[in-house]
Parts: sequence; C-alpha cells; structure tokens
Amino acid sequence: MTENWTPTNYPTTPPPAAENQKQRGSRLVVPVLIASLLSAGLAAGGTALVINQDGGGSTTIVRQVANPANSSDSSSSVMPVASMGGMTIEQMYKQYGNGVVRVEHSSGLGSGFVIDSEGHILTNAHVVDGAQGDITVSFSNNERVVAKVIGVDNATDVAVLKVDVPSSALTVIPLGDSAGLKVGSGVVAIGNPFGQDRTVTSGIISAVARSIQAPNGFSINGAIQTDAAINHGNSGGPLLDMSGQVIGINSQIDTGGQANSGSVGIGFAVPINLVKQVTADIMATGKAQHAWLGVQLSDVDPTLASQTKIGSDYGAMVANVTTGSPAAKAGLTGATGETTIGGRSYAVGGDVIVEANGAKIEGVKDLQAAVSALKPGDKLELVIKTSTGDTKTITVILGDQPQDPTALAG
Repeated sequence: MTENWTPTNYPTTPPPAAENQKQRGSRLVVPVLIASLLSAGLAAGGTALVINQDGGGSTTIVRQVANPANSSDSSSSVMPVASMGGMTIEQMYKQYGNGVVRVEHSSGLGSGFVIDSEGHILTNAHVVDGAQGDITVSFSNNERVVAKVIGVDNATDVAVLKVDVPSSALTVIPLGDSAGLKVGSGVVAIGNPFGQDRTVTSGIISAVARSIQAPNGFSINGAIQTDAAINHGNSGGPLLDMSGQVIGINSQIDTGGQANSGSVGIGFAVPINLVKQVTADIMATGKAQHAWLGVQLSDVDPTLASQTKIGSDYGAMVANVTTGSPAAKAGLTGATGETTIGGRSYAVGGDVIVEANGAKIEGVKDLQAAVSALKPGDKLELVIKTSTGDTKTITVILGDQPQDPTALAG
C-alpha cells in the first residue's frame, strides 16, 4: 500500500509540515532533506502498478539491476568495490568519513558521498530539487566547491554530481552489493543530520524489499529498512555494511505521524545495486531509462481461487491496463470488477499472468523481478490465464517509463 515518506535532506530553516503529505493511521514517511519536505522514494525498477487491498493503487518501478563492477565496460572503473573484511565503526569512519560531503543550495541541505577519483558524487534527487543558482559541496575542511549536476533520476531518487578538485583531495567510498542482504546484519549511516557534519550512527538491517515513493510519484521497490538513526539532513548519505561498502543511499524516514519529527528508528535507503545501474546510465547518457509494462496488478492466492473462477490459484491479476501502454498494445485485459472475501478486496475478471520469460509468476513481486531484468525495447513473453479459462502466450515490447505518472490515463 502507498504510504507517505519523509526525505532526509534538511532545509536551511527547520522543515515546515508538508501539507500535501498523506497519512495512513499514525504513520508519516517523508524524505529527509533539510528543506521544504518532499514526497520522495527509493528501489528496483520496469513498471507495474500494484493494486492496494483497500482499493487504491501504487505504481511500482522495476528496472534492471546490473553491477558495473563486474562489467567489462568503462563504467566499471568508476565505482570500486571494498574488500569483504570486517571493520569496526571507528575504523570505517576514520577511513571513509571524509568521503561524505555536505550538499547545499539556496533552499536545502543534504548529504552525498564520493564514488570515484574523478570527483563524481552520489546524492538524492530530492536533495538537489528546487535549487536556484549554484549547488555547492563541502568537504571535511569546510571548503565549498561548486558542483555540476551530471544527471537526476526522479524515478529512483538518485542524482549524480561532479566537482573539479584534485584526486588527492578526494576520499572514495567503495560501492558494495545490495543483493542478498540479511535482516539483522549491522549497518552504519554517515551524513549531516540537522546540519551536524559527518555524523555517524549505527544499527541493523530491519527489513529488505520495502517499497517507498519516488519523487515523481512512482514507487521504488527493494528499499532497505534500518533502525540506524536517520534524520533531516541525512538524505543522500551512504548506508554502509560492516565491510565499509555502501549498500544504499539514505533517503526517507517514517516519523510515526509527526511531520517535523526526527528518527523513530525506521529509515529507508535506496539499494545500491539499483543506484549503480542508474548511475551508469546517467554517466553514459545523462539520464536513466526504466522499463515499463503499464498495468495495475494484484496478487492471486488460494483464497481468491477457491471462491472465484479465475483459472489459477497463483499469479498476478491484471487489475487495470493503462491506455496506450505496452500492455495495452499486446492485448492484456484488465479486471472487470472486484470482490471482497474476508474483508479483503480482490480484482477479478482480468488476465492472470502465471509465467514470464519462462519463469513461474507466483505473484506481483515475481513479475516485477522479471521486468527488472529487462530494459525498454526488450521483449517479455507472458503466459496468461484468461477469464474464460483459456491459456495463451503473448509477447510485450516493454516501453520507457513516463516521467509523470499523473499523466497516465486508464
């Protein structure tokens, strides 16, 4: 279900309550920049829209996650990988603390970190949003340097900056691997909470595969949840594992319903594998592309299958098809109605996707993962069960995700 998130960048004055933040129950999740609060988000990206059980919907961005460190192209040299040896927090801060920078402009202040000796810096898209005039980066000696924006991706809340300084002045923080993260593993966050430069906090991975809202309104899947203290001003800073590798970009916190609240032990980071792919795209072309299917989906489960004739007890039900989308062009059919079973709302009457490119689709997340392995223009072969009980195979040519989800019709 869609919830509101708080950016971890921080305004030059304390952040006002965001009037447009939506609340569900007592929770409020917002990006953590020191600036006017923005709804922002982070995780993996192609696009599927997931129907909520309360009748609403949220768009899920699913994109390919590649590891530039393992590729043969030139981008592999810009993001070094740390060794697997364990480090104490003291050792980690001593070795990499100076690689965390302060990102500042006319209406906000956040964090960032150096990823190569050429002066490239990663931060959140919402940290640099709304900048009027120069964006500056401050290093450990408090010297401010004007930064050039190489590219911004609002679908994943990632921005790439570059500063022109000698390589000897830079401390590069190596990027790690966010695949296979274990709940309970130790993590360290470094950033500028409330403008307090290079503050280090620690905790554990509280959960993985979370979904948070991106600045453009789509959702980011695969976000990392942590209880390490993250506050306004931490946005764009690194979340590191205990080997000193960056596994995510700190971006949002759950404030427990208080718009101006600080950390309550629930923070979220964009997974670094997604960030690496987006960064490689931005460095190559100035922007990132995200594969797009153009559907709303809901899970199929045995409870639904036992009481309705949907032709399968597993899969992803197509609840809605966006007009003009790749799914519409391929002939996918959306739900014709909905039913309530045990207080839970289900879409019914649409095609049920049970296989994608030869892999079984148990539910929505499986389909998202299948799309995440592809790029715009790639083919996705789907096996579907129709509302009439027939089984058929269709091929979808994935599109490029629109920048503005509010412009999508149907």
